[in-house]
Amino acid sequence: MNLIESLLHQLSGWFLAPVLLLIIGLFLYACYALGAFAIEALQRRGGGTHAMERHWQRHGGGLEDLELWILKRLEPLRIGSRTAPMLGLVATMIPMGPALAGLSDGRMDEVARHVGIAFAAVIVSLLAASVIYMVLVVRRRWLLQDLRRIELAIAAQEA
Repeated sequence: MNLIESLLHQLSGWFLAPVLLLIIGLFLYACYALGAFAIEALQRRGGGTHAMERHWQRHGGGLEDLELWILKRLEPLRIGSRTAPMLGLVATMIPMGPALAGLSDGRMDEVARHVGIAFAAVIVSLLAASVIYMVLVVRRRWLLQDLRRIELAIAAQEA
């Protein structure tokens, strides 16, 4: 192996642990987001005021301010739903190099260990991305419905 290939191999190996930690973090965030989503769904069924309406009542502002508030509220979900699959791909590819090297040397235990890491990482990251994306889609609809309700209330006050 020449110097550049060796450097790239070493560098990619250093990223496995941080990427796996990020995937675990995203999975925990997905669990948190799902719990918060369930609580919000129960609150919405109860018919009380929603988070955006409370924000608008406290801080005022126009519709543009509320649109920015929506974007800010949805941003972590958007980032999580998009980065989790990418991190899963990275965590799949990094152990494949050592797995293929083990396969060529006949060390099947090493192949199994590295392939196990690769598949576990991609499964957890895709599961996290799926949960986060589902929460994102429904919460975006809820927030846009709330924005429309506030928009109609403002129009009624001005009329």
